[in-house]
Amino acid sequence: MKILVPVKRVVDYNVKVRVKADGSGVETQGVKMSMNPFDEIAVEEAVRLKEKGIATEIVAVSLGLANCAETIRTALAMGADRGILVETDVELQPLAVAKLLRAIVQKEQPGLVVMGKQAIDDDMNATGQMLAALLGWAQGTFASKVVIDGSKAVVTREVDGGLETVEIHLPAIVTTDLRLNEPRYASLPNIMKARKKPIETMKPADLGVDPAPRLTTVSVAEPPKRQAGVKLKSVAELVAKLKLEAKVI
Repeated sequence: MKILVPVKRVVDYNVKVRVKADGSGVETQGVKMSMNPFDEIAVEEAVRLKEKGIATEIVAVSLGLANCAETIRTALAMGADRGILVETDVELQPLAVAKLLRAIVQKEQPGLVVMGKQAIDDDMNATGQMLAALLGWAQGTFASKVVIDGSKAVVTREVDGGLETVEIHLPAIVTTDLRLNEPRYASLPNIMKARKKPIETMKPADLGVDPAPRLTTVSVAEPPKRQAGVKLKSVAELVAKLKLEAKVI
């Protein structure tokens, strides 16, 4: 079985995000970038399935600027076999990403797509569900455990009330949650080997997809600074402030 793993290049989770001076977006120039943490979990899960003999090939896919190839190389160093880069300088929104991934899925014919449930830069949590809808495939989202059983997958999902277990038919989309696994560190020998693994580069036009954004960002601003707390002398004073100032009761 072939597994397709989309990976996104985002601002590293250890970096304090700064808004551009003109309010047009988040500053990325001179900022450390890395693979989206949820996508690292997806790559790790695909590699574990290959180590169990369930998967035969892992294809890492990234969409965006040319330097997204670095993110693919990280996936290759973790254990992916080859990469695909769809190079574009257009701002990619979830629907455009889903359409591009659908075209790649139709070209590659994987038995399973494993991807992060969301990216830490926009927290949209939409691409996996959109891709499943476009393909007409089953989906297991927020996965904390995945068991492949022949032509089926048993996915344990993180839900508000606890855990939910679903059985889905392959091919399918699985989106990963934090508790699924702990990604491995790429060793130096594997990093060196990853340099020799192939990365195919293409454009959105090659896939017949127009990635033009449908939404426009009006402005980006930092959240207001949190105000200092105050000490109250009585419960009555607390209730009055909640009712008159906070207006929550």
